[in-house]
Amino acid sequence: MNKGVIALIEVKDLTKKFGPHIAVDNISFTVNDGEIVGFLGPNGAGKTTTMNMMTGFLSATEGSIRINGYDILDEPIKAKKQLGYLPDVPPVYGDMTVEEYLSFVCDLKGIKKSKRADMLNEIALTVQIKDVYKRLVKNLSKGYRQRVGLAQALVGFPEVLILDEPTVGLDPKQIIEMRALIKKLGEKHTVILSSHILSEVSAVCDRVMIINKGRIVATDTTEGLSNKAGNSMQLVTIKGDGYTACDKLDEWADIKSARVVSDNGDGTFDIKVTGRESIDIRELIFNTLANENIPILCLKPTALNLEEAFLKVINGELEDSEALNVHMVEGTDEREAE
Repeated sequence: MNKGVIALIEVKDLTKKFGPHIAVDNISFTVNDGEIVGFLGPNGAGKTTTMNMMTGFLSATEGSIRINGYDILDEPIKAKKQLGYLPDVPPVYGDMTVEEYLSFVCDLKGIKKSKRADMLNEIALTVQIKDVYKRLVKNLSKGYRQRVGLAQALVGFPEVLILDEPTVGLDPKQIIEMRALIKKLGEKHTVILSSHILSEVSAVCDRVMIINKGRIVATDTTEGLSNKAGNSMQLVTIKGDGYTACDKLDEWADIKSARVVSDNGDGTFDIKVTGRESIDIRELIFNTLANENIPILCLKPTALNLEEAFLKVINGELEDSEALNVHMVEGTDEREAE
């Protein structure tokens, strides 16, 4: 599958209002063929509202959504055929067996009877539910119910999967299995994944979008967001007096702090240098220490993990959006919760 070639999801100028409250505020983005995109944000940021509009459960106040070229409002049947949706609470019926439930979903999606057996067999093997196929859904564990919910999203083999908190309530083993499954699904489907577990997003997603107060405030690869957000923090190994080096670096306004983190006992020191947010301080460090005749043996960024980068974005602490390749938007007034 050629990633990044075809935009399967196109969201343009999307707004949703509930009375005077703005839940989603004029957002635009695209998701390309084959991508697994993490959709992140704090509670009440507008994630679920956005996904509900993308799936056609909610209508937009303004703007448009196209799924594989079909407008979700103008051509809803064609657009929804391109979609599989797993909400945060799987839409399963406890008094049906797994087989009966998936057959019912086939009825809803208009799948021809001649194609059902092979399709459902393939889906059951993919999500690993063959061993519970004849059991009542209400008697299944949380993990299996989540898998059945994912199975219904796969009926019809849609191009796009939208997964809202797919691992919520699962135990650690089930979470690992679900992550592996989502990664596998990304080989054949375009996936949007909403999750509060940022380590999960780092493990499976190619790119993240962060929404806050109804607006998209950042978009980048998981690695890019973490590493670039950490350009303002450097770990420096020097030969010489580490404390003199710190004193000289602290004289600059663009450097917030410089401190010795390790006296290596061989005449070298490790120093952690933190600059103003989103300022690349490497050249400043090099020139300052060169002027003091203090050799630099190693200079490397201290990358943030995704959780730290997420908090910096949400708190508005990243100042230079171009340096981050992140689209930053100023905060707005309080919005409607999801």
